[in-house]
Amino acid sequence: MITGKNYIGSQLLASGDKIFKTFNPQLNVENPWQITEATADEIKLATAIANKAFLSFQKCTGKEKAQFLRTIADEILALGDSLLEVYCQESGLPRGRAEGERGRTIGQLNAFADLVADGSWVEATIDTAIPDRQPLPKVDIRKMMRPLGTVVVFGSSNFPFAYSTAGGDTASALASGCPVIVKSHPMHAGTSEMVASAVIKAAQKTNMPEGVFSNLNSSGIEVGVQLVQDPLVKAVGFTGSIKGGRALYDLAAQRPEPIPVFAEMGSINPVVILPEALKQNSSKWASACAGSVTLGAGQFCTNPGLILGVKNDDLNTFTDQLASEILKIDPICMLNPSIHKNYVTNNEALSSQNGVEVVAVYDGNDKPNFASQKILAVSGKEFLKNTVLHKEVFGPFSIVVQCENETELVAIINELEGQLTGTLLAEDNELGNFGEVVDALGNRVGRIIFNGMPTGVEVCPAMVHGGPYPSSSDSRFTAVGIDAIKRWVRPFSYQNWPNAQLPEALQDENPLGISRLVNNSKTNSAIS
Repeated sequence: MITGKNYIGSQLLASGDKIFKTFNPQLNVENPWQITEATADEIKLATAIANKAFLSFQKCTGKEKAQFLRTIADEILALGDSLLEVYCQESGLPRGRAEGERGRTIGQLNAFADLVADGSWVEATIDTAIPDRQPLPKVDIRKMMRPLGTVVVFGSSNFPFAYSTAGGDTASALASGCPVIVKSHPMHAGTSEMVASAVIKAAQKTNMPEGVFSNLNSSGIEVGVQLVQDPLVKAVGFTGSIKGGRALYDLAAQRPEPIPVFAEMGSINPVVILPEALKQNSSKWASACAGSVTLGAGQFCTNPGLILGVKNDDLNTFTDQLASEILKIDPICMLNPSIHKNYVTNNEALSSQNGVEVVAVYDGNDKPNFASQKILAVSGKEFLKNTVLHKEVFGPFSIVVQCENETELVAIINELEGQLTGTLLAEDNELGNFGEVVDALGNRVGRIIFNGMPTGVEVCPAMVHGGPYPSSSDSRFTAVGIDAIKRWVRPFSYQNWPNAQLPEALQDENPLGISRLVNNSKTNSAIS
C-alpha cells in the first residue's frame, strides 16, 4: 500500500500541505495515490536522526552491514508483483525492464554485502615503528578508510530501482557505514516509498540504528536544496542532468563546510566508425547503432548521441542504412510527458541549426508520450564551430558527423566535453593505424569500447561508470561496481595508538583475517 508519506527513519510522517501525484505515461493519466512533500521540520528531523545513527552505524562490523544489505534485497523481493506493477505505472516501462532492473538492484546489494563481509576494502595499511632508526625514530602509523557521515541520494528519473531508493548509491553508502537519506524522484515516488519500506523493515530486522535510512518526497527543488545545505549532511549522490547536478555541486561548494557531490550527468557517448569497418560491415553497424539509439526510448546515460566517421561513399551508405534501420523500429513510451516535451524541444532545436540535414525521422507516431526517433547529419566543419550540436538530447536521437579527414576527426573528439563512454568500430587490422584517434578518445571518456554498443553497463568490479566533467563531477570515481564505495569514505591514520584500542582492521593480530599492506608487503598474516 502506498501512503504517500515520508519515511523519517521508521516513522511515516506527512505534516505538510503540499500534495502531488505521479503520472502513468502509457495511459496518459495521473496515478491515484497522493504524495505529501516533506516539510522543513521533517527534513531537519531526518538529518538529526541520521547524524545520531552514524555514531553507532559507522562501528558496525562488516558482517553486520552485509546482513543488513542482504536483508534489504530479500525484503525488496518479498514485495513481489505489487512493486513491479507500481514501477510500470509510474515509469511507462515494460514488465521485463522492471524485472531486469530489480534483479540488477538485488545484485548490487549482494555485491556490496560480499565486499564488506570480506573487509579488505578498507585498504588497511600499516607501517610499524622503528624506534632505533637514525637520525630520528620512526613512529607507528596505521591507515584505513573511514565513512564520511550522512549521505543524501537523489533518485534518478530513468532507473526507478537501480539508481534510486535502494540503488547503487544507497547500497554503496550503507556498505561504507554512512546513513542515507533518499530524496525520491517525483516521477516514481510511489515506487520509492515501497522500496523504502523494504529498507526500513530490513533495518529493523537486523537491529540497525534508528535513522540509518530515510526517504523524503518532493515535487520541486526545495527539499533537495535544504538537504544539501544542511550542515549534518556530509556527501551527495546524484544521477541526472548537467543542470541539476551542477546546481547541487555549486550549492555544496558554497556551504561554510563544503561537501563532495558525486554527480553522474550528461553524455553523448561518441561512436567512431573507422574506414575499413565502414567498408566491410556498414549494414551490421547501422543495425547495431539503430538498436542502441532507440533502446529504452533513448533514455539511457550511455545512449550513442554522436556518430563520427570520415566522409566518403561508405559513410554515405552507412548513413542511408542507419536511416532505414531506425525507421523499422516502433517508437516506445517515454518516462513522463515532461521528458517527452523536452525531447521534442531539444531535437527540434538541433535540427534547425545551420548545415544540419534530417536524414530520418519516424513518421506516423500519434501516441502521447511516445518518442519518434530521429537521425541528423552534419559536416565536421559545422559541428566544430557550433557547440549547440555538442549537447545531449535525452531520447532516441543521434547525429552523424561527416569529417573531412582523420585530422578533423581528432579535432572534434578533442573539442567534446567529457563523456561516460567512447566507442570504436573497426577491423582488427586497422585499429593500430589510428592511435591518435584512440588516444584522443581515451582522454575524453571513462570507458572505451571496441566493436560494441555503449548501452548496457555491466555491474562488475572492473566497470568505470564516470568520466571527465560533465559526464561526472569527479572522474576519479565510478558510480557502478564495488569501487563506488570509495566515494563515501576518507583515509584516516592512527599514530602510535594502543593496539587494543585500534579498529580490528588495524590490530596486530588481524582478527578479521583481511588483506593488508604491512611495511609495503601485502599479507593476511598477523604482525608478530
